[in-house]
Amino acid sequence: MRAVVQVASTAHVEIEGEIVGRLASPGLVILLGVTHDDDEATARKVAEKIWRLRILKDESSAESSAAPLLVISQFTLYGSVRKGRRPSWSNAAPGPVSEPLYEYFVSYLRELGAHVETGKFGAMMNVSLVNSGPFTVIVDSADLA
Repeated sequence: MRAVVQVASTAHVEIEGEIVGRLASPGLVILLGVTHDDDEATARKVAEKIWRLRILKDESSAESSAAPLLVISQFTLYGSVRKGRRPSWSNAAPGPVSEPLYEYFVSYLRELGAHVETGKFGAMMNVSLVNSGPFTVIVDSADLA
């Protein structure tokens, strides 16, 4: 599982002109990609890491500051540009595998106490955000102990 985490002062996700998710106050925008060997344990590990990362103002975490999260599925995080000019998506898990894990990731963050808003899995979305800092980190389950 791979997540691009951005500290944002504002953010929203729009589908066909309708805002479907937004940060009500400064928080984190999480772009989430799922690969073939991910499972619920992986989702829990990545969710806990992001929830507790001390990357907000005054080195606080989303957990300690009750910052909202906007989670958006993004299979392109597992794109490979190693060969040719067209990216390969073979490392991204297919929808029937990744959608339940994306939904589990969101529900587990809510169990941890997070206020989470989302986009819509598989939809064409427009994501707008103001990255504070700017501050962006990549959380990859392959790097977590």
